[in-house]
Amino acid sequence: MDPNAKPSPVGNSANFANRLTHIQENYKFQKDGKTGQRQEDPALGLRHIVTEAKKTHNLKYIYVWHAITGYWGGVKPDVSGMEHYNSKLSFPVEPRGIHHHQPDEALECIKLNGLGLVHPKNVFQFYDDLHSYLASAGINGVKVDVQNIIETLGAGHGGRVKLASQYHQAMEASIVRNFSDNGIIACMSHNTDGLYSSKQTAVIRASDDFWPRDPASHTIHIASVAYNSIFLGEFMQPDWDMFHSLHPMGEYHAAARAVGGCSIYVSDKPGEHDFDLLKKIVLPDGSLLRAQLPGRPTKDCLFTDPARDGTNLLKLWNLNKHTGVLGVFNCQGAGWCRVDKKNLVHDSQPKAISGAIRSLDVDYLPKIADENWDGDSIVYSHRGGELVYLPKGAALPITLKAREYEVFTVVPLKGLANGISFAPIGLIKMFNSGGAISAYEFDPNTSTVYLKVRGCGDFGAYCSVRPQAVYVDSTQIEFSYEEECGLTTFTLRVPETELYLWDIRIDI
Repeated sequence: MDPNAKPSPVGNSANFANRLTHIQENYKFQKDGKTGQRQEDPALGLRHIVTEAKKTHNLKYIYVWHAITGYWGGVKPDVSGMEHYNSKLSFPVEPRGIHHHQPDEALECIKLNGLGLVHPKNVFQFYDDLHSYLASAGINGVKVDVQNIIETLGAGHGGRVKLASQYHQAMEASIVRNFSDNGIIACMSHNTDGLYSSKQTAVIRASDDFWPRDPASHTIHIASVAYNSIFLGEFMQPDWDMFHSLHPMGEYHAAARAVGGCSIYVSDKPGEHDFDLLKKIVLPDGSLLRAQLPGRPTKDCLFTDPARDGTNLLKLWNLNKHTGVLGVFNCQGAGWCRVDKKNLVHDSQPKAISGAIRSLDVDYLPKIADENWDGDSIVYSHRGGELVYLPKGAALPITLKAREYEVFTVVPLKGLANGISFAPIGLIKMFNSGGAISAYEFDPNTSTVYLKVRGCGDFGAYCSVRPQAVYVDSTQIEFSYEEECGLTTFTLRVPETELYLWDIRIDI
């Protein structure tokens, strides 16, 4: 990185002035690396770290972060070995409206020091060199940050729209060439030019960062991603950012991501983990019970302000193959301050908020229901552990204290023979219980239910009468039945192979 950057007036922004001086890693990431020396053997560079991490910790995928311009301060002009990228020092021009609404420390630092911008005619070569080296080291993809900086650098390049188009076209072409599975996560990329120039990028950060030390950030983080996903979720997969599992708000964040239908990442300090929480979102084989869609606010939340109005809860819905999932959050107490230009706690002791849920809060629930579905549903609460029979049009009241949440699994009730009704819930100790159910069929003549289920732990289902027997992979197992509510439960052991599907038969 460039050691000659001007000091920044903002203490925590000094690194934003740094520039990339080489495609390869510095000595810190090289085997037996020494200051001022570079190992030319690729096996002694980044590859040895990636190989060891994958082998020792059984990791399948490792991504590397870089800015769309290389680093925060771009590529250092005229540095040895990088001259062919034709990097020139450019100074961002920030729109006045954005500066007035939200002054940005990083941008102020870059405006002061300038940014080494690779010429658009050379930027594909830059990306291809960078990505091909990373791929050769075993890296599977990249998280490309600071993408919105391009809209401030259009002068001399035909304007911001043309520059954004050139950069994104080159970047995505390099991704296709060097990484399988479209290995890119877009970040800081909500500028219109970037969104409309991205033709292939499929995953986009939908929020500000997770700020573990900022108490004002957590509730507004959940609300922001939810509402941003209304737009972003129509053409990309919204990404909710990482979080800490061992954090006072870790469970709150984890529940939201389980409903969000996104990949889930934790940035825990090694040795500081809440494994009981992680087991609610990740199976022993490392896979997730991932919902099928981007999580979005329910229709009755679209024109409310669940972070500031002191009245409303935030409700998020999503869909699995055979169930719906509904997350409810009390997000009151913090929000954006137009005076201080940052998120602030405006109510240190927000009151409990009451609301209600309905089965059709899961907007697409009829799509997974039987064609003869009469509108009745089963609702199972994750935290409460309660099963409720919810008739068509009925509402289930809920009250949440400040920064509390609840996750409900919502299942259309299916009528079987002899007036029997049934609804599979899923792995009831997981946030998204119904995500475990891969297949669901029944024999209308015998009232026998057939399921294919992924994962392990306690499986729950509603049955209007006590089942006669439960079989898992043709072996009869014990089960329990609660007469007062119809909850049937049994335990699935940890499978021996990844992504294994249990064959379950329930004779009723």
